[in-house]
Amino acid sequence: MAKEEKQSEATDSQKASAEMPHDSADLMPAASERPVNVASLKNKSSLKEKISILPTTPGVYTYYDSEGRVIYVGKAKNLKRRVSSYFNRTHDCLRTNLLVRAIADMSYIVVPTEQDALNLENSMIKEFQPRYNVLLKDDKSYPWIVVTNELYPRVFLTRQYIKDGSKYFGPYTNAQIAHTVLDLIRELYPVRTCRLPITNDYIRRGRGQLCLQYHIKKCEGCCTGAVAVDKYMSYIERIKQILRGETQELLAYLKSEMTQLAAEMRFEEAQELKEKYVLLERYQAKSVIVSQTIADVDVFGIDDDDKEVYINYMHVRRGAVVRSVTLRYRRSLDESQAQLLAYAMDEISRTLGVEYDEVVVAEAPEVDMPGVTFTVPQRGDKAKLLDVSQRNARQSKIDVLKHMEKQDPEQRTDRLLERMKSDFRLNELPRHIECFDNSNIQGTNPVASCVVFKNGKPSKRDYRHFNIKTVVGPDDFASMREVLTRRYSRLVEEGEPLPQLIVVDGGKGQLSAAVEALDEMGLRGTIAVVGIAKRLEEIYFPGDSVPLYIDKGSESLRVVQHLRDEAHRFGITHHRNRRSKSQTVSELDSIKGIGPKSVEALLKHFKSVKRIREASADELATVVGAAKAMIVNEYLNNNKS
Repeated sequence: MAKEEKQSEATDSQKASAEMPHDSADLMPAASERPVNVASLKNKSSLKEKISILPTTPGVYTYYDSEGRVIYVGKAKNLKRRVSSYFNRTHDCLRTNLLVRAIADMSYIVVPTEQDALNLENSMIKEFQPRYNVLLKDDKSYPWIVVTNELYPRVFLTRQYIKDGSKYFGPYTNAQIAHTVLDLIRELYPVRTCRLPITNDYIRRGRGQLCLQYHIKKCEGCCTGAVAVDKYMSYIERIKQILRGETQELLAYLKSEMTQLAAEMRFEEAQELKEKYVLLERYQAKSVIVSQTIADVDVFGIDDDDKEVYINYMHVRRGAVVRSVTLRYRRSLDESQAQLLAYAMDEISRTLGVEYDEVVVAEAPEVDMPGVTFTVPQRGDKAKLLDVSQRNARQSKIDVLKHMEKQDPEQRTDRLLERMKSDFRLNELPRHIECFDNSNIQGTNPVASCVVFKNGKPSKRDYRHFNIKTVVGPDDFASMREVLTRRYSRLVEEGEPLPQLIVVDGGKGQLSAAVEALDEMGLRGTIAVVGIAKRLEEIYFPGDSVPLYIDKGSESLRVVQHLRDEAHRFGITHHRNRRSKSQTVSELDSIKGIGPKSVEALLKHFKSVKRIREASADELATVVGAAKAMIVNEYLNNNKS
């Protein structure tokens, strides 16, 4: 009883998903928190909002009608683009228009690859038999390559899975790739293709008879025992390696054959091998979403952001993912992940009527469940499946944040700035950030750029270029001191607001130069400054020789990287323009008696200094007159170097 009260309190006070899909067959993936019910299904604005925050990752989307029934399941390489395409135009196909009219709600599940999306779509169509899915509604499945459990195993393509100890690889969403892999395997290894029931007794009785495959050296005579079992099994082990995705040996073989055929000028045959080579490079041996090695399991993935915990549940049935639901819990009493996982398992069991047998988790929950096996995988298919579940839990968190940002756009900005304040050890929110970068080639045309971000976004009207004036040669440290001194002495003089944070593109040396410049102006205690090094994206702080390594997925690091990239782009563009201008017109500008308009006219007509040099005096005279043509021609001929 105490456990039930605790469960009720946790799910209510922590705002976990209070309702679940009323139909246990409905797939409600990680990013679609809201349960399917008639009231919400009729809310088209809710549907539009869901579409607006869809990710651009591969996945499978599910459409529901007003009764909450699954009416269509589709795959997508880019979920946002694919789902949006249904609603932003009128379709030529009447059936598609009827489908769009019937859609009342949608949900989706993200997967690692487009191949996984194909496999998941196939398994879900078979599970739900949606009305508008005209393909794959029969028992047809994607093909597998099977290595049979026999004395001399066979290797062939099949669409049926039989539990007889054979090893299955796939499924193959592209049958052409499956056939290519099989053909190439048979070219490499002499495995039998006959269906004879070869056993030791069969061979002993002499019932086998050598066939054409033996005489053309495609088989070594398994039916008569002409090849030892150990030798034949060594072929099978290497074939299994290829089918597991270890295709380097096969690719190397194809490449050498292509080279040989091309050297012999047998180009058509070489082209055929090239096509096989390309197919093999795209080949994927197996899918985590559909796997005959996993059977029936339940998977729970967790994403934790301190205040809230997102727990994704995936049900694997007959080796295929057929359901995904995400629960959202808000901590109130500092509950651990293991505690919240126990709440989620209990809620899933009660609401969907799930009976657990094997549960795959990242951490065993704090609950005693007799007869239930908890698996914490470190590698293999189950570990990959757990990763997919955690990916969907993470996507659910992202979708909730996107939804909140749409309701309150300032919320994301404040959250981002709070994160940056914490990561960069600031005393105030960095609403105004400036980043500096130097550009030069062996000291020529040295320039610097300053880009400005306000509230985490570029403020391009405030970007500035600097031509280095006092530094001779390629001295980035002195250039940085000059630029910061010019920039902030002017802002102080004009009474303009100063930034809360300065980012310099470079490591300890650049940072030290920036600190010196701020010290000289008396601004060291007013403005915080950090340096970002390119190699490992480490952040340097003044007076600290040990850099800070921010999480690669951190929003703070992304903002600083964006700043650095913008400063680099802005500076390089200015440097390129300045260098191009100096290389193009400086030689003509140095000619006495030839003004800017004459130079512009000559370049416009002849396009380059080289063509002007090659032109005759008469040709030049047609543009700038005889007198100026004589001056230009004489100068360029006397200065050919």
